[in-house]
Formats: sequence, structure tokens, C-alpha cells
Amino acid sequence: MEIRDIIVTPLLLILVYGIAYLVRPYATDQVNRKYFIPGLSVRIVGALAVGFIYQFYYQGGDTFAFHTYGSRLIWNAFVDDPYKGVQLLFSDGEYIPDLYKYSSKIWYYRDPQSYFVIRIAAIFDLFTFSSYSATAVLFAVVGFTGAWLLFLTFYKIEPNFHRWLALSCLFIPTVFFWGSGIFKDTLTLAALGIATFFIHKLLVEKKYSIMAVIIILLSFWIIYSIKKYILLSFLPAIIVWIMARQMYKIRSLMLKLILVPVMILISGSFGYFTIQQVAADDPRYNLNKLAETARTTAYDIRYWTGKDAGSGYTLGELDGSFGSMISLAPGAINVALFRPYLWEVSNPLMLLAAFEGIVLFVLTIFVFIHSGRRIFRYLQNGDVIFCLLFSLVFAFAVGVSTYNFGTLSRYKIPLIPFYLIGIGLIYYYSKRDKKLNVLEETEK
Repeated sequence: MEIRDIIVTPLLLILVYGIAYLVRPYATDQVNRKYFIPGLSVRIVGALAVGFIYQFYYQGGDTFAFHTYGSRLIWNAFVDDPYKGVQLLFSDGEYIPDLYKYSSKIWYYRDPQSYFVIRIAAIFDLFTFSSYSATAVLFAVVGFTGAWLLFLTFYKIEPNFHRWLALSCLFIPTVFFWGSGIFKDTLTLAALGIATFFIHKLLVEKKYSIMAVIIILLSFWIIYSIKKYILLSFLPAIIVWIMARQMYKIRSLMLKLILVPVMILISGSFGYFTIQQVAADDPRYNLNKLAETARTTAYDIRYWTGKDAGSGYTLGELDGSFGSMISLAPGAINVALFRPYLWEVSNPLMLLAAFEGIVLFVLTIFVFIHSGRRIFRYLQNGDVIFCLLFSLVFAFAVGVSTYNFGTLSRYKIPLIPFYLIGIGLIYYYSKRDKKLNVLEETEK
């Protein structure tokens, strides 16, 4: 935090809120308008809080590597010579003698995924005079945009369920904390929400437009450039979502029984194809390499990069085989959704994650009990399938490949809104059906 933060950030906040109030009538209706400004505000608070915690508690970390030792140096290059700034902005990590005095100080210069985030931060720096807090506010605006569009997607599907949907998409503490600052997660989570909104508009609402296609592809490109493995969970879930929604409309049980194997075959084949395409230029994410990648990543975070964090965990032995990875699936999903337990807490941020895990566990049990045997009926709903399939597959992926609670708290945030929406829809449908049954019995 510097003098420039005190000067630039308040001015930017006035501009951001001014634009927000101008946009709000076009982005909301009378029911959901009350969530718009509070949803934006918690993102901004989260982004600023991350900066304070990383500066005064951790005294360093990824967000500083992205800005102070990343985008700030590109901004310095722009100030010295705009041409050098442009060169550095579009550099692919190669050695350029004229840029060495800048590039040698950028910690993630040769890391393409991290450097992508630095590029975005550098573009924002041009408008914020490289003020960390102001740039973080712009990241928060991006994060809120994705969260709001995710909310609107399911609000269109079930408008009467708006309170739970707003809570799930906008007001979960770990999500607006880790998903608002200058992080990879802010951009990938925003891109997920934007992609979901426009896929729904295109393929479910049947509102075709070239712009929607361009935005979807741009969102996929952002995720692909930062964290490919998110697409490995998201794309198959999207395919199943669209097909399951079509299947749900079919009333004939016999026709469903005939078409289900066909749907599974088509979804599986298309899912396999998309995974192969996503992993085409990175052998780590090929299906035959996923288990080894998970083992390498988990042990690196547990015993090397995160060894001093004091928040490691283990699920069992990973030997690099697909079988060993799959055998740990129940534990991996459990750790991503419900851990750390209270007795595993070693710092304040872990305590927040532990309380959220308890709430998620209680909600899950409550929804299962409340729904009873009808839950199997609700699990056939395409929207429920999509949310739970993505969140559970992603929970398995990050749970089995992280082995550090601190890192996992950030990595898992894409799954939390989708999981809450999924179990929330089950509860909503169960409650609605019980009300209808009561009304029918009363009329009799």
C-alpha cells in the first residue's frame, strides 16, 4: 500500500459505483435489484482485504508476485518507453536484451499461466497508475460480472428461488475473498460465470447471436490460458447439461430407457474429444498422464511449495496410476467440500474454511433427509445434474492434487457456487412438491 493507493483508489471507487448505478436498471429487475450493489461491494471489500492480509499478515504471496513483482514492472516499462511496455506486455517469456532490466525482476516471467494474469493486471495498471488497491478493485469488478451473470442464469430458470441463488453466487465469504483480488482464480471464476450465462442463452433459450459465441470462446480461452484443468471438468458437464435438459422433457419412460444409453455414449464421446483437445498442447492433461500430474502436483504443494504453511493433509498414497487416483475419489471430494475440520485448523483463514465446511455438510445432510426417496427424481433434472456433476468432478480433481488446505481454499472456489445451487435446487423442488401434495390433499 502506497500514497498512490490513497489517491487513486477512492477516485476509482466513485467511478465504479457511478457506473454501477447507471448499469443497474439494465442488468436487474425489481426482484433482484437489491442484490446488485451489495454483491459488487462484497467483491471490492474482498479484493482490498486480500491485499491487507497479504501485506500485513503473510508479508508476501501470489498477489504481490502478480502485481508488485509483475504488472508494476510492465507499467514502469510503459512509463520509460511505451514501445518497451508493449513488447513486455506481449512477450512469451523469451530473453530480450532491451527488456532484461524489467523481465529479470518479474517472478513469473517464464510461467505462461501466471504471466497471463500479469498481463491483465498490467492493462488495468495503465488506468490506475499501477496502484495495487485500484487494480484490485478492477479485478473485483471482473469477478462480480461473472458472479452476477451466473446468478442471472439460474434466476431465469427459477426466479422464485432468488434468495438462495444470490447467496450461492454472490455472498459466500471464501468465494468473494479469494475470487476478487489479483489472482488467477478471480479471472477463471468470472469466465466460468460468463460462459455459463451465454451457453444457456445460446443453447437453452435458443437466442442465437454471433456475439454470444465470441464471448463463450473468449471465456474458454481465458480459462484455457490460466487453468486448463477447469475446462476438463466444465466442458463434459456442459455437454451433459444440454442433453439432460432435453431428456427431462421426454415423458415416455420407455423412450427414456432407450435414449439414456445413447445420451451416455454421445456425452462420453464428446467429453473425451473435448478433453483431448484441451490437453492437446500440454501432455500433463492427457488422460493417460492425469494421474501422474495429480501425484506430482499434490506432493509438490504438500512437501515443497507449501511445506511451511502448516496446513498440509494427505488422502493416501498416490503412485501415479489412474487406479490409485480413482480410489481416493471419496476422500478427495470430502476434503474439497467439508474439510478442514475444526481440529485441523492452524490459522484464522483455515477457521473460516472450516466453518464453511460445516455449513456445507449440514446443508447436504438436511437436503438429503428433506428430499427422501424423491431425491432420485430431482437428480434427473438437467440443471441439478450440471451443477453437481461439475462441482463433484472438480472437487475430486482439486482435492486429490492439492494436499494443502490453504491452497485448496483458493483452488476449490469455482465448485462452491455450483454445488450450493445444485443442492439448493433439490431442496426447492422437494419443498414445492410437498406444498403441492398438501394442497391436493386439502382439496380432496
